[in-house]
Amino acid sequence: MQKPVLRRLGAVLSWQFVVIAALSAGVLLGTAEARASWSPDPALRKAEKRYNRSTSARERLAAWHDLLQGGHRLTEREQLEAVNHGINRLVRFEDDSAVWQRRDYWATPLETLARGAGDCEDFALAKYFSLLQLGVPRDRLRLVYAKALDLNQAHMVLVWQGAPDTEPLVLDNLTDGILPVSQRPDLVLRYAFDTRALYALEDGEVRRIGDSAELPAWRRLLARAEQEGLAR
Repeated sequence: MQKPVLRRLGAVLSWQFVVIAALSAGVLLGTAEARASWSPDPALRKAEKRYNRSTSARERLAAWHDLLQGGHRLTEREQLEAVNHGINRLVRFEDDSAVWQRRDYWATPLETLARGAGDCEDFALAKYFSLLQLGVPRDRLRLVYAKALDLNQAHMVLVWQGAPDTEPLVLDNLTDGILPVSQRPDLVLRYAFDTRALYALEDGEVRRIGDSAELPAWRRLLARAEQEGLAR
């Protein structure tokens, strides 16, 4: 994909984020005020009971707890850097078939950190939930399906959109660097979704193709996250 196309896609994503933000009021994860008062402690206590036989799992969960506690003192851009680097460090890449003995499974952050492994979806989801808990507005975050050209395979990343006139930034398990969309020619962005809507990105156009609730893996993930105390 050439740079002019990537710039146009960045502008499209910027417009798309405004549209989805308007659609996102009252979604499952609750208000910004609720997120600001959220504590990871109850969820971590549940996880520790479940994984108390694994020292490494407890250590990763404790490191995640420290990341969230310390992250509240950072600027939003610093939070992006800390979460992207932190999750990339705590989790190693493995296919779902190796981690979960399933063809496709979207894990909650607690599940991913307890196992210490996950695929690209699990990295993106762990970063998404972590940033929400740090108070990053959900209308700035989108989970994006892409094609990784260098790997010649489907991929998922987390994209953050700041001010409407700024280019979206990509958080990716393939790199600790957080780069604008135009500087990731190795990615072709295909779809974006949040808790409400699913959009197709085609030739610089944005087209709503359904509700994200139609994604079974996403629906099941949110239900498990709510049970773990990560969503409300």
